Amino acid sequence: MILAIDIGGTKLAAGLVSDDGALVTSRRVATPQSGDAEDLWTALTDLIEPLAAGVDGVGVGCGGPMVWPSGEVSPLNIPAWRGFPVRSRLQALFPGLPVRLHNDAICVAAAEHWRGAGQGSANMLGMVVSTGVGGGLILGDRLIDGGTGNAGHIGHVIVEPGGVPCGCGGRGCLEAVARGPGLVEWALAHGWTPGERTSSEARPYREDREVTARDLAADARAGDAVATAAMRRAGRALGIAIASATHLCDLDVVTIGGGLAQTGDLLFDPLEEALREHARMDFAKRVKVVPAALGQDAGLVGGAALILAEERYWLGHPPVGVERR
Repeated sequence: MILAIDIGGTKLAAGLVSDDGALVTSRRVATPQSGDAEDLWTALTDLIEPLAAGVDGVGVGCGGPMVWPSGEVSPLNIPAWRGFPVRSRLQALFPGLPVRLHNDAICVAAAEHWRGAGQGSANMLGMVVSTGVGGGLILGDRLIDGGTGNAGHIGHVIVEPGGVPCGCGGRGCLEAVARGPGLVEWALAHGWTPGERTSSEARPYREDREVTARDLAADARAGDAVATAAMRRAGRALGIAIASATHLCDLDVVTIGGGLAQTGDLLFDPLEEALREHARMDFAKRVKVVPAALGQDAGLVGGAALILAEERYWLGHPPVGVERR
């Protein structure tokens, strides 16, 4: 049984995953927002303590950037942790056991390849489209890490040269165009009035809460022109990026998960349109783009895969002081 951990900016999740990839049990708590590194660590240890007895290893997914594979993390959405040695801290809690950590989007990709929508594909890109855009790359039935563990980071492929600024310091990145908060910002700047199409006396739109991509998608489905244009812009950006990745990597399948993927045809129809316009080489035309299958459990299943299927997802990087099994 593997203890799997998924560290995110809004929630911390932990669960037990059996050797066939099934999530047996899980727990979740809100990520502390105090700004104190030790408060966050205490919340994590309190979360995993009821699950810790008798486990055979620990697999972790966490947002980046990070020093990999040593596991000092500085997640952009968790300001409290800058260079925080989460992997070595966990190794101290579980001496003698394998403790492995990777980027959270890479864990999701591994999960979808191992037990989700990418099963049976030897060449796959797994994507997460939510508050950010991340990915993981499987080629030849194995996770490709790259020199620093960041291979597959499709969120920073340029889709609009000279376009909107991105948090990475560049301009026109896929993440800047297609992430949920970016879509909302674009729509508001182009005259979208949230809730105009979907509010009613029975379900009024509350102006005192944060506007989200879910609100945008609801208005788009109700026929709001600006909201529809925003969703179309995101979908087409994704299609262009996937076409480029397919030409580069000769992909069979691309899986897309994350909150924005739940909008269905609002995102996938313009994505397919742009993909087929730009994937012109014969070998690239065969790529299929499908919704991810594992939902919110994917990060935990992928964390466990770093240990349970190490021959595919943890190649050549055994933990310090622990021999490969």
